[in-house]
Amino acid sequence: MPPGTDVEELRALARSLACEAGDLVRHGRPARVEVAATKSTAVDPVTAMDRASEELLRARLAAERPDDAILGEEGDDVPGTSGLTWVLDPIDGTVNYLYGVASYAVSVAVVAGPPDPERWIALAGCVHSVVDGRTWTAARGGGAERDGIPLRASGPASLAESLVGTGFGYSATRRQRQAEVLLRVLPRVRDIRRLGAAAIDLCLVGEGALDLYYERGLNPWDLAAGGLVAAEAGAWVGGLHGRAAGGAMTVAGAAPVVTELVRLLEEADADGDEAPEVGAGA
Repeated sequence: MPPGTDVEELRALARSLACEAGDLVRHGRPARVEVAATKSTAVDPVTAMDRASEELLRARLAAERPDDAILGEEGDDVPGTSGLTWVLDPIDGTVNYLYGVASYAVSVAVVAGPPDPERWIALAGCVHSVVDGRTWTAARGGGAERDGIPLRASGPASLAESLVGTGFGYSATRRQRQAEVLLRVLPRVRDIRRLGAAAIDLCLVGEGALDLYYERGLNPWDLAAGGLVAAEAGAWVGGLHGRAAGGAMTVAGAAPVVTELVRLLEEADADGDEAPEVGAGA
């Protein structure tokens, strides 16, 4: 962490940014949302509001923190000199936003070190749920809150009693593999929830509304703020086989039951190699 870094000041700024962008998303949503572009596959959409929300966040950061770097979902990376990087998800849950399903959020976090979840140190973050206004924040060593109420992750005594959140990727090959893993997990838990916004899922683990969460394929902006909220609320957040949370796998939940889920996912080879899609190029 760069000398003189005030994580509570960064938390306050992350909250201000996320809530302002959330207001834009909330009040600017048209009656019919159109897809402006697609990313990884034809079913991975970008809307005009994704771009507008990120442009607002980038403009505010350029004014408030001009020496910091920016890693955003929709725009080019911005280099910095301070050692800090802002990790932005202008709408986490874009498909939900597109269809008018309630679970989508603005996620803003700031990290020290490389902009890689397996190597960075998350310092502060905010996840703002656009539809209902719930706002989760966290600061490294300063705990996690939802709307000013301190959070503490908790879980049942066993995997069988656990409500588990997860999500699925956009490629057909990954979805098939994730379905195979789900067949191993579902009979062993209370039930599964798939809300469609990873940042919110991680925050729900932090407040105990979900007991556990796992997902393969999270991008840095999906994980940065929500992962810090869960961790600062006392949840374990990591990957499989001793790795940190990241694109290969992210698992979150309270000890000791999260250990059972990690073991089950490792047995299912949930972060193993995936076969290439038919017709995919080298």
